[in-house]
Amino acid sequence: MPDYSKEELWELYEQLPEDLKKATFSEEVGQTIQNICSKNNIIDDGLIFNITKNVGYVFLGLLSPNEFLDVLEKELKIERNKAEEIHSQITTSIFIPLRNSLEKLYGIKIETTAKPKEEIKPKVIKEDNYREPIK
Repeated sequence: MPDYSKEELWELYEQLPEDLKKATFSEEVGQTIQNICSKNNIIDDGLIFNITKNVGYVFLGLLSPNEFLDVLEKELKIERNKAEEIHSQITTSIFIPLRNSLEKLYGIKIETTAKPKEEIKPKVIKEDNYREPIK
């Protein structure tokens, strides 16, 4: 990702819908990212800053939510499984609540990346061959 000047970023910010403006500077979003990083054993402050910066780029229209995983893996050099887990958690916790605005901004559909639940198979009832006489 290229670096952007403060003026360029501010200009993009001014054009955002209100919910994305609030999310951009939200303490709650920052804390959520911090918690997700902590759960995934990301303790390097520089890496946490870069993850947060890229979430901000998603809010500003500079990085599609669909490309966020690639940035985690390729640019930030996070191992694939860990990057997928972080991506899934950030998508679920941060991007999904802002889905409508992000979909309008990018003209895409944002899908949940939750892991598929195991299919529940119906219990097969077999006839019991053992019978006691009824008295």
